[in-house]
Amino acid sequence: MKQHILPPALRALALAGGVAVPALLTGCSVGPDFLRPAAPETPSYTPEATLPDTTASKVQAGEAQRFVSGQDIPGQWWTLFHSEPLNALIDQALKTNPDLQAAQAALRQTQELAAASRGPLFPQVDAQYNVTRQKISGASFGQAGLNPIFTLSTAQVSVSYLVDIWGQTRRQIESAEAQAEQQQFQLEATYLTLTSNVVNAAIQEASLRAQIVATEDIISAETQQLNLLQRQFDLGGASKAAVLAQAATLAQARAGLPVLQKQLAQQRNLLAVLAGRFPSEEPRQKFELASMQLPQDLPLSLPSKLVEQRPDIRAAESAMHAASAQVGVATANMLPQITLTGAYGVQGSGIDFNPSTGIWSLGAGLLQPIFRGGTLIHEKRAAVAAYDQTAAQYRSTVLSAFQNVADALRALQSDADALNAQVAAEQAAADSLDLSEKQFQLGAISYTSLLDAERTSLQAHVSRVQAQAARFADTAALFQALGGGWWNRTDVTAPPPKQFDIGWPLD
Repeated sequence: MKQHILPPALRALALAGGVAVPALLTGCSVGPDFLRPAAPETPSYTPEATLPDTTASKVQAGEAQRFVSGQDIPGQWWTLFHSEPLNALIDQALKTNPDLQAAQAALRQTQELAAASRGPLFPQVDAQYNVTRQKISGASFGQAGLNPIFTLSTAQVSVSYLVDIWGQTRRQIESAEAQAEQQQFQLEATYLTLTSNVVNAAIQEASLRAQIVATEDIISAETQQLNLLQRQFDLGGASKAAVLAQAATLAQARAGLPVLQKQLAQQRNLLAVLAGRFPSEEPRQKFELASMQLPQDLPLSLPSKLVEQRPDIRAAESAMHAASAQVGVATANMLPQITLTGAYGVQGSGIDFNPSTGIWSLGAGLLQPIFRGGTLIHEKRAAVAAYDQTAAQYRSTVLSAFQNVADALRALQSDADALNAQVAAEQAAADSLDLSEKQFQLGAISYTSLLDAERTSLQAHVSRVQAQAARFADTAALFQALGGGWWNRTDVTAPPPKQFDIGWPLD
């Protein structure tokens, strides 16, 4: 059996690689080893203890909400509102929203770059084929009359390997993988922001629809009152001033209606864009407060768990990790670098190759930077400063996250109290208006007093609707502040990378 003997250069480089790879796996990596920041030791989100339950009111969305410490958050937390139109619109937005698609593509990019960063761990092999047509002068050989023209072809395989004795390559891989992890959490943050924005826009739409209905009811009531006053004026039972005042009040109520309608149209436009559509293609779903249920059991994660749950905190942590690895890269750049190279090939005239014309080379290089004008030391200091920056940004992100939760908790407790007060105020205003209308018809009070009662009733009704919407919106804010349960999410995965027909593999 014929034996295939590896060319000397490649045999030597393979031997060197066999020695270098174990050394690489057991060698040192200069620079700091990243350690995850410890969770904050603060025991609570607010100075005072969180009340276990909120105030209840006898109205839709007035149920008492209970905070359950340590309860897990579902991945599809918006389903707790029990609104099928909301669920359907979010499902559509998750499929077609361009911001989410951009974040998914960015994740694929960083994952591919992280995979590419592992290439320098292995010998780099290249094949070359060169053809030159040239004429030489025989004078250089002492034969002035000789001027041959010939074609020289060279085919060779070259191998190079940078021995990673200081862990420079490994630190580069560590940094690239941390950047991919950072993008993964940025994708989760984009997902959470998108779903929260859809929920908030839907709640705002429902609130505006309720306010429009309330305003239309007031307009109808004041129109009837104006008609009554006009008849009384015709009979001499009311003054012209009373009729004009009522007409002004009616006009003011009507003037508020287009403002609400404009805001409703803008919310519809927002929902269309969040769903990946043009404003002219508004979603078919419409939202009413009456069709939503207020979640009564609310999760309250432990403060020590918040840094694990918030995707923005995890992304900031990954940015710290990437910056820490870059300190190691900058440090390794200041130390000696060993490169092994080898090549084997043949030369021939034209395309006629002869094994006897084989060529090979084997080399090793040692590079020790001596003077670079301060470039390397300043690059290392810049890497350390970049790490300090990411560490400060991490602390800022953690503080903002705790603030978000504290704000949501205070808002939910205040919302419940505010709704309870608004329900009582609306009922009192309605009773006052009913009594004022009867007294005015009997001539017991002036028309100015009646107008005041009407304005109070209108404002109380609208304020109650706004208070109901605030409870929904701040409930969604709490889920968002706690991280949105992305660790329990299974409904969205990044699509596979698109395949492009390039005809042949690039590597």
